[in-house]
Amino acid sequence: MANVSRETQNRLEKFAALFLKWASKINLVAPSTTEQLWTRHIADSLQLRNIVAAPANWIDLGSGGGFPGIVTAITLAEQGEGWVHMVESNHKKCSFLRMALIETGGRGSVHPLRIEDAQNTLKAPDVISARALADLDQLFSFSEPWGLQNSAMKMLFHKGRDYRAEIEKARGRWAFDLIIHESVVEADSVILEISSLERRA
Repeated sequence: MANVSRETQNRLEKFAALFLKWASKINLVAPSTTEQLWTRHIADSLQLRNIVAAPANWIDLGSGGGFPGIVTAITLAEQGEGWVHMVESNHKKCSFLRMALIETGGRGSVHPLRIEDAQNTLKAPDVISARALADLDQLFSFSEPWGLQNSAMKMLFHKGRDYRAEIEKARGRWAFDLIIHESVVEADSVILEISSLERRA
């Protein structure tokens, strides 16, 4: 588990308890991974703060069970700055995310929208995150409208062992700068840090 303050640890424990309560009723993550909540999901999400340490405004796409959106919002609570806009089209999951923010005091808000609609509603963030949502090419299509508004925007995407194939596929349609961060909690997993996204002519 990452080294966090006692305050953040308390918030994460509240979130974990709420998560397990809701996960028994609705499908927040794959049921087979619930027992690995702290390592597979929470610690994995916490890795983002090592990449973007300063408070920032985030858009988290397909926030689902709160990874990494709620975990990021909890880390921002300690900093007292920054905000996470969580985009989730499933209304039951939106109810869970709202309750998680209330219980933990996380700095964020929930937007019950399809991503395509959020593109017209939310201003361009400093950072876009997504985990277990879509392949890289699709994530770029989701992110492009915001990137056109903010050329300094970063994208942080958790990816599994097939990430190299996704990168090669995406390079056929997109130009981008890439830093690959090896996961410290999951073998064969990475976090892709992407900037300067441009659609190829």
